[in-house]
Amino acid sequence: MTASTNIPARAEQEEAAAGIAHWGGVFAMTLCVFALIASEFMPVSLLTPIAFDLRVSEGWVGYGIAISGAFAVLTSLSISALAGSMNRKALLLVLTGLMGLSGAVVAAAPNYVVYMVGRAMIGVVIGGFWSMSAATAMRLVPAAQVPRALAIFNGGNALATVIAAPLGSYLGAIIGWRGAFYCLVPVAVIALAWQWISLPSMKPDGSAASVNVFRLLRNRTVALGMAACGVFFMGQFTLFTYVRPFLETVTRVDISTLSLILLGIGVAGFIGTVIIGTFLKRGLYRTLIVIPILMAAIALALLPIGDWVWPVAGLLAAWGLLGTAAPVGWWSWIAESLPKDAEAGGGLMVAVIQLAIALGSTVGGLLFDGSGYQSTFIVSAIVLLFGAFLTVLAARSQASHQA
Repeated sequence: MTASTNIPARAEQEEAAAGIAHWGGVFAMTLCVFALIASEFMPVSLLTPIAFDLRVSEGWVGYGIAISGAFAVLTSLSISALAGSMNRKALLLVLTGLMGLSGAVVAAAPNYVVYMVGRAMIGVVIGGFWSMSAATAMRLVPAAQVPRALAIFNGGNALATVIAAPLGSYLGAIIGWRGAFYCLVPVAVIALAWQWISLPSMKPDGSAASVNVFRLLRNRTVALGMAACGVFFMGQFTLFTYVRPFLETVTRVDISTLSLILLGIGVAGFIGTVIIGTFLKRGLYRTLIVIPILMAAIALALLPIGDWVWPVAGLLAAWGLLGTAAPVGWWSWIAESLPKDAEAGGGLMVAVIQLAIALGSTVGGLLFDGSGYQSTFIVSAIVLLFGAFLTVLAARSQASHQA
């Protein structure tokens, strides 16, 4: 790595340090996040018509979400090395174009195999885009504004989570499931054009290609932080994956009330992404420790009041506020803990989160089916508290290292 290789990257860092912010680029990427999350979870609300049209079971269609997660993990662990010296603006544009192409491939799929190819393509985009999110935010805005930029990114995530499923269901009823997926293509095109205009050139810093993401785990603070992040997401999705059957079988809500509660969770999550930046500025580790403790308390509080609709709705809204805001904190932790390896660290974190979600939802399902919601919620609380404990250890490790 020569000195000349780092000149453009240093110039961008000096620009950010000088207070020059590219907020247009931040909002363009937020639109991309919205389209990406909508693309990822669109099949959830369209399983039945897709299965009927492709002549497979709903379970086989559901594997389209699993394959996107698998390709997200593979991409997140290899994106820095594969991209090499490629300008990161160009890479983001390629990923956005691939997202639009994925929507078109799925919409036009004549059979199940082509459908799965389209879903694998969106997995590549998920892994690549989220791996680069923290590193890109650090290049677009001054260091003090990075948590705010990440919160805006995750605001697009929260907004898509709120409306993707009901919008997909509505569009599927009006124009068919293929039409619903085709609607994602122009959104991707708009995001591509906006990023083309608003993102500055972002040369790689020269170290990304040489960093083995697993080598980052040799740092005790990073290893503990990644473990804490993974355990947090495992605990969260051990419970959250089974909120709907809990509401239907225990709280016994009707469809309209269920939709209202789920909307409340999503809206609260959006609010969480807006306000968490204030708490992160006051104390990053403190916020990351308090969030899982509060979520564990909510999980346990749901047990004795499970059949009371509005108290349950209030607690789940609080869960949504905390759970949706937490990723902003963890991406801010990447920016703070790995300022020189944010791209590789982001890739490792995406892999950890995807695997943790898969493990959490599997464990939760086994418990829910085997011994009921009580054991699912209790185990979720225990895992979340363990995540808080690991975060405490990570904080102490970083403090001792700095001392």
